[in-house]
Amino acid sequence: MNEVSNDLPFIALIDDDRHSAHLLTRMLLSHGAPQIRHFGSIAAGEAFLGQRLADVDREWPGLVIVDLKAYSDANLEFVVRNQALLRQKGIPLAVMTQTTDRAGRQALHEAGAAAVFFRQAELEAYRHEAAAIVSFWA
Repeated sequence: MNEVSNDLPFIALIDDDRHSAHLLTRMLLSHGAPQIRHFGSIAAGEAFLGQRLADVDREWPGLVIVDLKAYSDANLEFVVRNQALLRQKGIPLAVMTQTTDRAGRQALHEAGAAAVFFRQAELEAYRHEAAAIVSFWA
């Protein structure tokens, strides 16, 4: 018999910039996102996903957002390493990245990203992008 979990739906945000993660979390919540669980490093995010997804009695994230800035290919490498497990569990993986050309977006999609969103410098554009993420999650 399985125990009923009291976990609430949530989005896992793996972002290695605390200020960026705070801003994105506030924007997502203001647009109706569920709880956001932030992981401040690649290792912390991957450890959490590995442990959480191995436990069928716990709530899994409804979406994983990756916004890594440690080095230029950090997002792509994360997608390559983790997309198979997330896809197997039915969890979409979204990438937040600097604006890139079609080839850059295509590389992320081909690696397994379900969606690609862009960091925006202008506040209204950033709000629009956050609303698009919540719409994608919903």
